[in-house]
Amino acid sequence: MTYKYKSIDLFAGIGGIRLGFEKAFGKNIETAFISEIDLNAQKTYKANFNDKFEICGDITKIDEKNVPKFDICLAGFPCQSFSLAGKRLGFLDDYKGLSRGTLFFEVARICEYHKPKVIFCENVKGLLSHDKGRTYTIIKNRLEKELHYKVFEEVLNSRNFGVPQNRERIYIVAFREDIAPKQFKFPKSNISTTLKEIIEENEVSAKYYLSDTYLETLRRHRARHELKGNGFGYQIRSLDDVAGAIVCGGMGRERNLIIDKRLSDFTPVTHIKGQINREYVRKLTPREWARLQGFPDDYILPLADVHLYKQFGNTVTIPVITAIAKKIKEVLDCDEK
Repeated sequence: MTYKYKSIDLFAGIGGIRLGFEKAFGKNIETAFISEIDLNAQKTYKANFNDKFEICGDITKIDEKNVPKFDICLAGFPCQSFSLAGKRLGFLDDYKGLSRGTLFFEVARICEYHKPKVIFCENVKGLLSHDKGRTYTIIKNRLEKELHYKVFEEVLNSRNFGVPQNRERIYIVAFREDIAPKQFKFPKSNISTTLKEIIEENEVSAKYYLSDTYLETLRRHRARHELKGNGFGYQIRSLDDVAGAIVCGGMGRERNLIIDKRLSDFTPVTHIKGQINREYVRKLTPREWARLQGFPDDYILPLADVHLYKQFGNTVTIPVITAIAKKIKEVLDCDEK
């Protein structure tokens, strides 16, 4: 079978960007190369994609000449150094000897050699304002002035694309100059939904319900912060509302608690202090987090919860990616005519 476009998946995570593009392009796209350094993310990726080649690890050790020819670069380069939730060190951020902020330049290095038609990146909204806008200016100048791409960017909120999550992210689409359109219009959407649409259909395990001791600790913690005038603390979300952003590292579970009165057995299944709370307060499950990101229910969750929370907090919202990818496909298909 001949595919129209070949793509590479850099900082691939668990394949969220790839899924969005495959949904938009259908049989007209084929993944030719994957790079992901996190071994647990690799396990989840392999459980869900049947590739005939191995996932490559550290992108800094990959020679661009060894990357197969491709048309579309997909790159959700790490958000930690730009996130509002992080230390916002940008290009100075060092992690295990690697500067996470400079990992964008690994994308640029590979794309400068191969000159694909499109470079697609996703990142946190804070990338735009980091260092008074200088960080994004550096990224844009690298793409436009040195690699000769025309860059378009837009901040979109996942809650407008049919998932109940208030999640703003920046999406960057860069077209090679010779095929670049004069304008690129990002998708507009106003499809709203609520948490009750993504809740598990059946009663969930007691392990997702908070202990009364822990719930009381959260209440005291929030009360202390409120006295100081801070807004930090746990939140119980109405099922008629949306979740707050699920974030990098799997944090934020306590900001997205719900009340689910279906629990029939209050016997703890894990070691907890106290008893399971009788107010029916629980965390969302990994499957519910997957749904918050628009992952299909046949997406396999092969690892322990702690890894899954981290992976879905780090990944992308598939319906947003799909909507943008459809717009990109329109431009590419016009160029083919």
